[in-house]
Amino acid sequence: MKMRLLVLFCVAILGLKPVLAEEGMLIPSLIAAFENDMKAKGMKLSAADIYSVNNTSIKDAIFQFGGGCTAELVSDKGLLLTNHHCGYGQIQAHSSLEHDYLKNGFWAKNLAEELPNPGLTAMRIVRIEDVTAAVLAGTSSKDDRAVIAANIKKIVAAAIAGTHYGAEIKPFNYGNDYYLMVNETFTDIRFVGTPPNSIGKFGGDTDNWVWPRHTGDFSVFRIYAGKDNKPAEFSNENQPYKPLHYLPISFQDRKEGDFTMVYGFPGLTEQHVVSEYLKFIIEKERPTRIEMRNHSLAAIDEGMKSSDLTRIQYSAKQARIANAWKKWIGQVEGLENLNAYELKLNYEKRYKAMAASKPEWSKYAAALEKLNSLMLQGTQTEYNYAVGVEYFSVGPEYFKLVRGLDDLLANYPKYMANNQLKDVLAKLQTTADGFFKNYNTNVDRRIFLELTNLYLNYSQQSLKGTTVEQLTEEIYSQSIFTNEERFKSFLSSFSAKSVKKLQKDAGFVHFNQFFNPFRNEIVPAFRDFQTEVNKWMQIYVEGKYTMFPDDKHWPDANSTLRITYGQLEGSAPTDGMRYTEHTTLDGIVAKYNTGNPDFELLPRMLDLHTAKNYGQYAQGDELWVCFTGSNHTTGGNSGSPVLDKNGYLMGLNFDRSWESTMSDYLFDPNRCRNIVVDIRYVLWVMDIYSGAKHLVDEMTLMKE
Repeated sequence: MKMRLLVLFCVAILGLKPVLAEEGMLIPSLIAAFENDMKAKGMKLSAADIYSVNNTSIKDAIFQFGGGCTAELVSDKGLLLTNHHCGYGQIQAHSSLEHDYLKNGFWAKNLAEELPNPGLTAMRIVRIEDVTAAVLAGTSSKDDRAVIAANIKKIVAAAIAGTHYGAEIKPFNYGNDYYLMVNETFTDIRFVGTPPNSIGKFGGDTDNWVWPRHTGDFSVFRIYAGKDNKPAEFSNENQPYKPLHYLPISFQDRKEGDFTMVYGFPGLTEQHVVSEYLKFIIEKERPTRIEMRNHSLAAIDEGMKSSDLTRIQYSAKQARIANAWKKWIGQVEGLENLNAYELKLNYEKRYKAMAASKPEWSKYAAALEKLNSLMLQGTQTEYNYAVGVEYFSVGPEYFKLVRGLDDLLANYPKYMANNQLKDVLAKLQTTADGFFKNYNTNVDRRIFLELTNLYLNYSQQSLKGTTVEQLTEEIYSQSIFTNEERFKSFLSSFSAKSVKKLQKDAGFVHFNQFFNPFRNEIVPAFRDFQTEVNKWMQIYVEGKYTMFPDDKHWPDANSTLRITYGQLEGSAPTDGMRYTEHTTLDGIVAKYNTGNPDFELLPRMLDLHTAKNYGQYAQGDELWVCFTGSNHTTGGNSGSPVLDKNGYLMGLNFDRSWESTMSDYLFDPNRCRNIVVDIRYVLWVMDIYSGAKHLVDEMTLMKE
């Protein structure tokens, strides 16, 4: 049973076929198997320094930030670094016309000025435990979901009994293996500082997913805890968290070939998908989603240029939508350039030939055939789901208000009977305040018009008795959901008659006419399809480990804590092109001189560059801004610490190069590079550019 995952580690230990450091996202609790290889590449740490349960280790400084990024502790007062784009929602939420932190930046001068962020969390891993045998105990097969679910519930309860910890068990390798993750989650996370957008988002969409890069992609937060140093809800009585471990800052000069290690929470990779699914992604699914986002972004970008208020309202939304949009464009291009579909076909020929060599392996060939057959027959289900997600979740914003009324409409009689209606309506009014603070009717109107046309076309549906143009006019001139005054008036006078009023509201009727079939038919069909696919993927992936024990194997990223290691190095992604391994402040000014608005700077940056005022943060006569490494990363690794051979913080991972975006499906060690903002540039921005030296003074700078 253990062979599925542990073959890789046995291979590493026995030296049968070393795994390339550049590929793979390794489970920290099993890192000892790679210690010798890591040391051969220059690492000075021991495996216990990196991950330990009984003693403090680097893992205790690594946090999952907000559920979707990574952050790291850099002081004994709970100071937390992550990417600017990871903290962007909080930066935007605290910004206004009077306090435009997006444009001008923000730095708390003391603890009292640090700003609370309701709902924001930071979670660290306490321990990781292989529980495969316990999860599968008593099962009739690895697909016995009822017994597996019962076992998981029992194991989790036992793991956290008598503690304040949380825990979850996640499947690896499509349910061939299971790991328990015990965690500690902090809920009082305060905003400490951010550079202006001209640093934190320097390059905008022009440079996103591109090298050379010059983005100061960082923001600063602080973890607060109760008097017992345990997680506590926000309170003025809370104190800065005293960490088990925090990261010293690497001030040594860098050079190409230096050891690098990324420690974080990568989100999702799909390295095992079969050829027909990859073809579907390249030729149909990604192009459709890209086109839908083309239209959303055009509407948002135009609106943001129209006024500072709209710019503030839509900055975080634009960044969120654009990030995946541009990644997908590069992903499709990279997969096509590498002939990824043909590579999959060639691998599958090898796989089937091996499966034919032993009778007991015939099930693996059958699984592969079944998967490709499923993809040919069922990808329309996944396509319908993807199109619906783009429309209902990323499209017109007023949809959120409609969905927010689901509970009220379903439970109105109960709330009336229990005298709870007033409280429910008050919460909805508060939700409306936050919604309309960041809502522009004209922007949403254009998104609705263009995405509704696309959605109807892609989903092969039509409107009855009206046109999209006529419906748009009716919804945005009359619906209660597209105007703050109308919506709040509706809530303030809500009664049984209000339900009938909704049945005549064009915005409500349209949403439910199309969303209900999506929710009640397409989503369940998609889930059933995925369940069937996963059942066969479990067998297919087992076959990889069984039949090819000497191949490179590693479990797909699934938002759990992972390690990847490599080197600080450039690349030569295409013929005739050579990327150097780092960029400098000189490059920022050169881009500014092109006149592209994505490269705008505030005057202070130009003044400091002219004066060469780099302080202690220069390397020679240069101020490094970013560098690239051969570390295998993906979404969720944003904000991850990039560590040197001693475990000191070299920089913050924030992106991949354009040629690397296909690495979620296919990793090419010759071209795939992660992009890092150098910690010395981060500290230069804090200290010399922003005058926040008090934060640098909290840190431990390792200059030798």
